[in-house]
Amino acid sequence: MTQTKLIQESIEKINKLGTKRIPFFFMIDFEMKKPIIYPLDELPDHIWYDLNGVSNRKANEADSVFFRFEPNPVSKQEYTKAFARVQGHLQYGNTFLLNLAFPSQVDTELSLEDVYHRSEAKYKLYLKDELVVFSPEIFVQIKDDYIYSYPMKGTIDAEAMGADLHILNDKKEIAEHSTIVDLIRNDLSMVAKEVRVTKFRYIDTIKTNVNKLHQVSSEIRGKLSSNFHDRLGSILFTLLPAGSISGAPKPKTLEIIREAELYDRGYYTGVFGIYDGETLDSGVMIRYIEQIADGSLQYRSGGGITAMSNLETEYQELIDKIYVPTH
Repeated sequence: MTQTKLIQESIEKINKLGTKRIPFFFMIDFEMKKPIIYPLDELPDHIWYDLNGVSNRKANEADSVFFRFEPNPVSKQEYTKAFARVQGHLQYGNTFLLNLAFPSQVDTELSLEDVYHRSEAKYKLYLKDELVVFSPEIFVQIKDDYIYSYPMKGTIDAEAMGADLHILNDKKEIAEHSTIVDLIRNDLSMVAKEVRVTKFRYIDTIKTNVNKLHQVSSEIRGKLSSNFHDRLGSILFTLLPAGSISGAPKPKTLEIIREAELYDRGYYTGVFGIYDGETLDSGVMIRYIEQIADGSLQYRSGGGITAMSNLETEYQELIDKIYVPTH
């Protein structure tokens, strides 16, 4: 089956479920080659989710908040090559902002299931023997005929002196965040009317197994027609892939991502969510660990690159994002 046909069948399936107000789960990979869609009453036992407290699996109590989680990040040499390639495209104006990401090995006694139970996040997902996600980032929420998006761009160690003021006033961070907000606003305008930024650059704080992080988000809202249930699939696939983990302009930036990263992302930076018959909630699949063929664990992380980006800072951000958010 061609990718175009697969996408069209997925859109039609979601539209049909929405029209009938049948609750469903969806999980769509970054390349949109392996979408998973199930009515909630048919969801397999090996898929667990927790979206803002709505879950199909009761969390187990963790034995201890202390655990070993040692990253072995992508080499600086490999990252530097990709960074330089992206900077070349930025200088030519082929992209204004690009999310560059890489896999890193992690050494830990935790299993994917352990991470699911120990982590604390707005959006959690577990596929047995495959992957676990503990994401802080909303993709879209739909409620009361409005669609909301909350792009997250900007991360800093919360315990650094003046961290909140530094990240809110940093010129590179402002430019990066503003670019993504503009991209998401344009994306929402393809599916909604009266699109506006209702909150601009506010800080969330996340506790990790290592430290605390500040992350900067904005809220964008658009008005949907009352028949949005009938076109939920069309809405979702129009907005994919998520702008916050691709870049702008989106089509050309996606080409450059493939050139720089040299691998398919798969479900990393895809989206997942549930529709309950009335509302829809979904998260971006960042803070992501996968189990590879030899049984070891691999963590995916990255960050937004602009013409003002510094190699050392961006490489360190990739490393800083290798964490598990704890209670």
